[in-house]
Amino acid sequence: MTERFVYQTKGVCARSVEIVLEDDIVKEVRFAGGCHGNLQGISALVKDMNKEEVIRRLSGIRCGMKPTSCPDQLAQALIDHK
Repeated sequence: MTERFVYQTKGVCARSVEIVLEDDIVKEVRFAGGCHGNLQGISALVKDMNKEEVIRRLSGIRCGMKPTSCPDQLAQALIDHK
């Protein structure tokens, strides 16, 4: 089953992240705003990865002094979607 959803990020430069899942596999990730090159890289790296693995790898990553980051917000989006 394919699911598409948008998560409104909190505490980062990106405004939102759109995620497409197919049977718990990340098929597509698109951030709105933020550091374009870095976010393209993150999106490419998590493509075809199981959402639990994405959560495990990205949860808790911080951006500078911020308590979160765009990768962490991607993990939070997947956690909230459960």
